[in-house]
Amino acid sequence: MRHDAPPANSLQVQSATGYAGDISAALAWAWVQSGEAVLVDVRSDAERAWVGFVPDAPAVAWKQWPGMVSNPNFDAELLAAVPAGKKVALLCRSGVRSIAAAKRATELGLEAYNILEGFEGDPDTHAHRGHLGGWRRHGLPWRQS
Repeated sequence: MRHDAPPANSLQVQSATGYAGDISAALAWAWVQSGEAVLVDVRSDAERAWVGFVPDAPAVAWKQWPGMVSNPNFDAELLAAVPAGKKVALLCRSGVRSIAAAKRATELGLEAYNILEGFEGDPDTHAHRGHLGGWRRHGLPWRQS
């Protein structure tokens, strides 16, 4: 799917506390395409299997389903996924868990960014995701199993 250039303000970093900043999906994708950053999907295995995933993005769950239990291997898996000197852009469902993951990544010494709106965006008036923002809604690369 081809899209026009994103608005200029979607390519700016928004300041944040405890990590490098919040970024749009468009900026994250531009950084990934240029080799400047690695996109890491911090959603659970179940979410990626049921909802979809970004091809070639390392999967490092922040929490796992069922029960949304913290991933005890998060630190090691994340450090293994991000080459030295690269930024990391973290993606979750709606841009909330990825904030916690970005803070932890920063503590580990990475330049970490939260991707606003996540993969699915916020719920609409019918409590459905995927219609109000998010990686998929913006037409960026994704697949389903």
